[in-house]
Amino acid sequence: MQQLKPMSCIRLCVVVLEIFSRPHAMSFVPTGGTGHQHCGEDAWQEDTSMRTTIRVENEVEAHKLANNYRFGFRKWNSHVTERPIENRSNIVRELYSDLNSVKPQSGSLITCGNMAYCFLFGWWISLSYLLVGVLMFLTIIGAPYGKLCWKLSCYFLWPFGKSIEKVNTRCCVRFSNSKLIPDEASSKERKEDNELKESTPLLMSAVPLPTWAPPQRTRYWCRVSTYAWLLLGYPLLAVIHTLACFLSWILVFAIPVAKMNGRTLGIILLMPPEDVHIHPLKRLQSYENQVLLCCYHSFNWYYYKYTLDGINVFAVNLLPLVIVTLVIGYVDSDNKFVSSEIKFATGVSSIIPLSYYIGMGIASISAQSNFAVGAVVNATFGSITEMTFYITALLRGHHAGSKCYEEVVKSALTGTLLGCVLFIPGISMIVGGCKHREQRFNSRSAGVSSALLFISVGGVFAPTLFSKAYGSLVVVTWRVSFSSRPLVYTVAVLLPAAYLIGLIFTLKTHSHIYDTQASDGHTHVQGGHGVVVHWSRCRALSVLILATLLMAFCADLTTEHIKPILDHSAISQYFIGVTLLAMVTEIPEIMNGIQFALQNNISLSLEVGSCIAVQVCMIQIPLLILFNAFYDVGFVLIFSDLHLWASIFSVIVVNYIFMDGKSDYFQGTALVVVYLILLALYFFAPSPPAC
Repeated sequence: MQQLKPMSCIRLCVVVLEIFSRPHAMSFVPTGGTGHQHCGEDAWQEDTSMRTTIRVENEVEAHKLANNYRFGFRKWNSHVTERPIENRSNIVRELYSDLNSVKPQSGSLITCGNMAYCFLFGWWISLSYLLVGVLMFLTIIGAPYGKLCWKLSCYFLWPFGKSIEKVNTRCCVRFSNSKLIPDEASSKERKEDNELKESTPLLMSAVPLPTWAPPQRTRYWCRVSTYAWLLLGYPLLAVIHTLACFLSWILVFAIPVAKMNGRTLGIILLMPPEDVHIHPLKRLQSYENQVLLCCYHSFNWYYYKYTLDGINVFAVNLLPLVIVTLVIGYVDSDNKFVSSEIKFATGVSSIIPLSYYIGMGIASISAQSNFAVGAVVNATFGSITEMTFYITALLRGHHAGSKCYEEVVKSALTGTLLGCVLFIPGISMIVGGCKHREQRFNSRSAGVSSALLFISVGGVFAPTLFSKAYGSLVVVTWRVSFSSRPLVYTVAVLLPAAYLIGLIFTLKTHSHIYDTQASDGHTHVQGGHGVVVHWSRCRALSVLILATLLMAFCADLTTEHIKPILDHSAISQYFIGVTLLAMVTEIPEIMNGIQFALQNNISLSLEVGSCIAVQVCMIQIPLLILFNAFYDVGFVLIFSDLHLWASIFSVIVVNYIFMDGKSDYFQGTALVVVYLILLALYFFAPSPPAC
């Protein structure tokens, strides 16, 4: 071994002293995995100074993702800005293609999806073209369109591996003793012609006049056959293609079929029939023809990522359900045509898309505003979905003189707490662990959330423990509970105060725990001027207000028709409140947690559930107490023993799981199993005495 030079020894000592003088530089607690991990199309990592680096395309997205790490802000996974299609993956580009480009064919076209197209769409679309073609042949003047219908009938029976092209009909001129020359020559031919003209004498340079030209066609809108087609053939096919578009769009994964039918209806069927040619892709076509339609596959499983103006396709498809709920709820108020069970099911289902729109609006406003505005919007609209349902249920129970609605609200509150503490982290760990084997998260930030959970559960169930300790305060009716109200009001003041202290701790004094910075990685981070935002602040606020109003109407209809479900159901009302009414509103949050876990960012998956659970205890329940103080609906903060022990046990279990800062599918399975065991308790439990 060679001896080190004196200067090398000095440098080595300096480096060692610098390392040991900065011990924090040796600590490394990654939030989304070890080393440099890429999460989808964004990368997340922590450097040696405990700072989370966010690599994004622009400043608006950086602000949105930074809000995800802030305490008290709703976690949102979808993008709020438009992303250039050229910067996205080939799979995503395929989703947004217009099916008008010929690509190299790879693999066989005989797939399960294409075969399913023939059974679900192909045969009846092809049959419709045959019938319309016969009709056009009977009119005699519409014979050209009859031929077009025959060709399209063969095409739609199996459209894969074929292309529909618009023939270039530019006029060609025939010269004497010459061949057909198109009006646009190649650059080489034009150069040769120019050289020939320059070298030819003036008297010899005269170009002979044309001796033949093709006959001019009648204009499309000046033909009698066009109007026969628009009156007889096109309306019938418009109905067929519209139905096919609707059915394939609802299926989501068959959106290529919807695009194919839409382009046919809007472009191909409105063209002159002689300009439409259908060719197999194996045959060499002219490069002068314009490809109108070329489809390779009818189904694509990645269409669950498809968005319209930033809105997920599933939220778009569920939005008409809100209108259906309002129509059948208020028009058929006597249940003559639709039963209460169906109205209840549609009312609960309509909450799902409205929750998504509210989340998108909150994320859009927060990403384009400063911290103060974002905090106010999150505090105002973050719990609006659940609060709307709880207040409408309490009002209806008060007017009906039934305490059953109050018990259902308490069950829904407890169910939301259990689902956010156990199910959302558990299912996220299972999904993320199956893909990434083992994931790491910031145990210190998780410890802050765990402490707030303990404070929340202790505060919420303090009146219940007080009533258990002193039997004279066991509530029978709302009048007896008057003596325990001071304790309830004290809790209602202390819980929001603890929430405010948590905000100051995590966002001001100890913000380094959640510290984030924007980094462009290998790409340039654009400024706010060149960013195209899906929803502006004004539009997002309008959507928030409209979605909140629709949520109020849907919640009113849901609570109106919940009584027959509670009366005639053989299942305990506890179980209905803990499962159905509690977790339906959290479906968008569950999907966000799963997507974060798939992106190897388990920290945000855990924060999704913790954030909602803390808001339930520290914001929603104090707001219900405040509402009851101004308008007495009989809401008393006394929970049953089952709610009490289930909530305490859940918080203890989840804190034990979060101790080591690691997660895998086994830990997630343990949380989900505990959640299912508690659901079994509620399923077999007797109904509340008030019901």
